[in-house]
Parts: sequence; structure tokens; C-alpha cells
Amino acid sequence: MCLFQYDDDPEPEERVPAGPLYVPVRPGTAEVVLRMFRTPLGDRTAVGFTRPDLLAATLGAGHPWIRLSESALRALAAPLAGCRLTIDPTLTAPAVTPVPAGAAGVAASAL
Repeated sequence: MCLFQYDDDPEPEERVPAGPLYVPVRPGTAEVVLRMFRTPLGDRTAVGFTRPDLLAATLGAGHPWIRLSESALRALAAPLAGCRLTIDPTLTAPAVTPVPAGAAGVAASAL
């Protein structure tokens, strides 16, 4: 807890509008589709970035995005019950890929 209160510094749990966001999407057949992510605990989350360079640093320079307000992003994610909203995440990991059954045994025997 901070001993000093600043007028322009909101509390961490206080929901304040983030302003227009750069939202990662994936191309669909005729439109773009909101890209959903997972938190480290496995919960679904919609992601928005406050600057395009933050999106590029996290997801790569060529990643497609659209501009949405925070309220529009929340409205799109609302049908997914319990979906969170994450602003400016700094860490991403590639999707987990299953290891073929034979490869796990080979790697264990090489130790």
C-alpha cells in the first residue's frame, strides 16, 4: 500500500477506461475475428494494447490488429462467460504442442 495518494494515480484494482486499444485479430473468410488468449491459470482473456509498438513487441511485427474502445472489446468478449480483459500484457508463450508418443521415450533413454 502506498502512503501517498496522487489524484492522477488510480488504485490497481480500480477499473478506469484504457482509451482506444490495438486489439489482436486473426483473419477470417470475410471478416476479422477477435483473437482470444489464456492467462497462466488457463482463464480466457481478451487482450488490448495501448500502443502498436507494445503489440508488435509482444506478438510480432506482422500481427494483424484493429482499433477498438475498451467498452467495445468488453462487449465482444461478454458472450464468453467469465472472460477477462488484459491490457498491455508483456509475456506470451507459444502454444503447447503435444510430443509424439515415440519421441518422449527416445528423449528419456538419451539421458
